[in-house]
Amino acid sequence: MPEGSPRPDAAADGASIPPATPAPPQRRPGRTWRRRLWRAGAVVVGLPVLALVVGGVWFYARLQASLPILDGDHGFAELAAPVSIDRDAQGVPTVTARTRADLAFATGFLHAQERFFQMDLLRRTAAGELGALLGAPALELDRRLRVHRFRYRAGRVIAALDAPARAIFDAYTHGVNAGLNALDAAPFEYLLLRADAEPWKAEDTALVIYAMFLTLQDPRGRMERLRGLAYDALDPALADFLFPLGTSWDAPIMGGPLPAPPMPGPDVVDVRTAPADQRTGFLAPEAAEPPPHGSNNWAVAGALTAHGAAMVANDMHLGIRVPNTWYRARLVVAPDGETDAAIDVVGVSLPGAPIIVVGSNGRVAWGFTNAQIDTVDIVALDMLDADAGTYAGPDGPRTIERIEERLCARGGTCETLVVEQTVWGPVIDTDPAGRPLVSRWVAHDPGAVDFEFIGMETATSVDEALAVVTRSGIPSQNVVLADDAGAIAWTVSGTIPKRFGHTGRTPQSWADGSRGWNGHLSPAEVPRVVNPAGHRLWTANARVVNGVALDRIGFGHYALGARAHQIRDALFTLDRVDETDLLAVQLDDRAVFLERWRALLLRHLDGLEGQDARRRALIPHVTDWDGRAEPASVGYRIVRQFRRHVVDFATAGANTIVAAALPTKTDGDDGTDDITNDITNDITLARYRQIEGPVWRLVTERPTHLLDADFDSWDALLTEAVDRVLEEVDTQAGGDLEQFRWGVVNPARVRHPLSGFVPLLGRLTDPPEREMPGDRGFIPRAQMPGFGASQRLVVAPGHEDEGLFHMPTGQSGNPLSPYYNAGHEDWVVGRATPLLPGHTRHAMRLVPTPP
Repeated sequence: MPEGSPRPDAAADGASIPPATPAPPQRRPGRTWRRRLWRAGAVVVGLPVLALVVGGVWFYARLQASLPILDGDHGFAELAAPVSIDRDAQGVPTVTARTRADLAFATGFLHAQERFFQMDLLRRTAAGELGALLGAPALELDRRLRVHRFRYRAGRVIAALDAPARAIFDAYTHGVNAGLNALDAAPFEYLLLRADAEPWKAEDTALVIYAMFLTLQDPRGRMERLRGLAYDALDPALADFLFPLGTSWDAPIMGGPLPAPPMPGPDVVDVRTAPADQRTGFLAPEAAEPPPHGSNNWAVAGALTAHGAAMVANDMHLGIRVPNTWYRARLVVAPDGETDAAIDVVGVSLPGAPIIVVGSNGRVAWGFTNAQIDTVDIVALDMLDADAGTYAGPDGPRTIERIEERLCARGGTCETLVVEQTVWGPVIDTDPAGRPLVSRWVAHDPGAVDFEFIGMETATSVDEALAVVTRSGIPSQNVVLADDAGAIAWTVSGTIPKRFGHTGRTPQSWADGSRGWNGHLSPAEVPRVVNPAGHRLWTANARVVNGVALDRIGFGHYALGARAHQIRDALFTLDRVDETDLLAVQLDDRAVFLERWRALLLRHLDGLEGQDARRRALIPHVTDWDGRAEPASVGYRIVRQFRRHVVDFATAGANTIVAAALPTKTDGDDGTDDITNDITNDITLARYRQIEGPVWRLVTERPTHLLDADFDSWDALLTEAVDRVLEEVDTQAGGDLEQFRWGVVNPARVRHPLSGFVPLLGRLTDPPEREMPGDRGFIPRAQMPGFGASQRLVVAPGHEDEGLFHMPTGQSGNPLSPYYNAGHEDWVVGRATPLLPGHTRHAMRLVPTPP
């Protein structure tokens, strides 16, 4: 029966027929359209939200799929015997193998599982191949880096390896690719970049070491060129005064401070005569500051320790990113499962290479700081025929070799870069006179990269370690050594040029053969200090030696000696030393360097009595400052910025003369920079790290003829520096001195390389910003946004169980890993944690399988 029909017997029964169902009410047209609009809007908004949710779930799943393997047995045909990998609560592995090749395989496996994207960036940076991964914006950097042709040189490094070393390189390469392939998905960065993770090659390990040359040295000779510009534009006496080789802050371990150059008198030079239309104005203080630096290391002899073993402390300061530069590990080789290992070394490795960079092997411990010696010279070519590319050489005319390199951008077009190669090196730029400039750099030479440093794994004494260090092809480092018998030593690693006819401090022509290099220093010629009478050795990027030794290693861009000075003094207050004492020196944030600047500022402010109340309002903060670079300190920030402005103003007159001597040029069409574009930010003497010496003399001796013409007196200059600080209080703290705290401008700012380019990625990848104590390289705790101690280690060989360590971020590069930021908080607060890995939380075995 049709639904709704009346029953047939309804009328017969006398029952009334129910009324018909009323018709639905008619909706007004406006409401109907509004409902449709709401539904359409919900669809418009909902679909993107749904897509975002689905995309987020998918991305999360891919991120999970790229997590490293932590447990179980996993078979690989390349292995000769099982390898055990035990991770502790922070993900620090103890890797135990029966052969060195198997150990290299397992190390490569771990590096790829945890840090492959980092490794990829390192090899591509050195090779000038970033554009192929990151796209067209990276091609500008590729053009600058490709001139060094490091992929070609890396191939030659691998070809020169002996059979045992090649076996380790090959095993590491197989391990890296096995680790990458064992991930269920490529690291998340490749998903964001829509790129593939390309397999590792043996030559890529050499490229990783070349990448450290680029990080630690200056192939473009910026400071050498700045000095050259200054000497060309200024009276030589003024240039000598402004570019001293050291200051009273120097604390070398061989010799003492060098004499300061005399201040030129008004009969020699008067900077106030520079024409007004040549004035350049002042740079912002941040732009005028030297590049950051801050690595420290020292060793104390066994005479100062309770157990009689010597002790090393090391904190290498680098740019800090996510993940950290270093990967912690304990690497053990125990043939046939013996109890006594043939190799047992703990410390930090560099992802991309199969060795421990800094650490201890049970008999010897070692630490690095960048030596800052002179490893680069800028050679000015004397062109005979620019069109034909001929130039004057010691043996007669030479012709520039033009080598074509192919640069490609991901998803874009390729271009050809012509590298101009000379007998001394590649052309990198031109000088103000239009002469091509060549980079003569040790990194281009055979032997600059090799595998000799692996010998540190088995060195049994300071003497053996010295032999390894001085023959190793790595970037030049101050290496401090300590052994279990109580001996200590210092030397410089790496290839060091043997100059003749020049100092290397300014660009020169080498055309007539009277200047150049006679190869490199032999190990016997490299300076060293062994078991000094004071039982202490220290380095901090500053000058370490003088006299003949300094002439041999050259004057590069040494740090001001203030940090080394403070470390030395702190060490000599300790009669008995343990690990916590040396960690306290690493964490020292006392700004001893600024005490005399505080006194100068207070004297000047006292002289302003009865004048501007805002200026005098600074006095309580400066007076009450406790002398430390602490986040809450207002006084530190005031004194620091006052000095920064004084340095800028005091050097402004000389800067004007130097800048006015430069011709106005524009970029060429060949992708090279000319001098005014290449070192524009360096054309200020305030960036010279030894400028503290001459500036302090200027503000204390107050010579009128060296005062910039913008100021009537040195008092006026100091007042202007005070007023610049007050302007910063207004613009950066809303005029509230209480909010002008140091920590506001000194957060850690540790970020992933892609977080600044991918929206919201930083919320997943970057640790929370924390205000930090310390400052750039004038105090032991060198710290600034994105720069700081990449690790802190204190260890006595044979007593590794008492060793201390911490580092920023964590072991893993995957944000979902439990080890992603494990230990980061210890680094932030400076908390001591054990060097050796702790109890096993995850155990994995890599086992051989039939080929």
